[in-house]
Amino acid sequence: MEPIFAILVGAFFTVAIYLFLSKHIIRVLMGAAILGNAVNLLIFTAGRVTREVPPIIGGDSDALSDFAANPLPQALVLTAIVISFSFFAFLLVLGYRAFQELHTDNSDEMRVAEPMAEPSPPTGY
Repeated sequence: MEPIFAILVGAFFTVAIYLFLSKHIIRVLMGAAILGNAVNLLIFTAGRVTREVPPIIGGDSDALSDFAANPLPQALVLTAIVISFSFFAFLLVLGYRAFQELHTDNSDEMRVAEPMAEPSPPTGY
């Protein structure tokens, strides 16, 4: 099962990097969302994916068995899902406000649409 997840993680990373290299902001945002899912799947897979032995410590032992899945990556993934969702929501609002102000989602056109009447800040002190 892990080799299938490894191939899927590689495909997610490839698609995310391809989308990050785009000029359109919405594609960059989708790349960030896919990259977050790829990292979550990578962490989840690193904790061993088994269905045979649940990650529960029985009453007669003090530790997990050697064949049980590690519950720590599962808890980390749950936390990472919340953080990546809030990060994606922030980026989505930032991209929407940029589109409202500049009337484009192309990053090259956003550079041209910057106001030129404002003086530049001093560079050295």
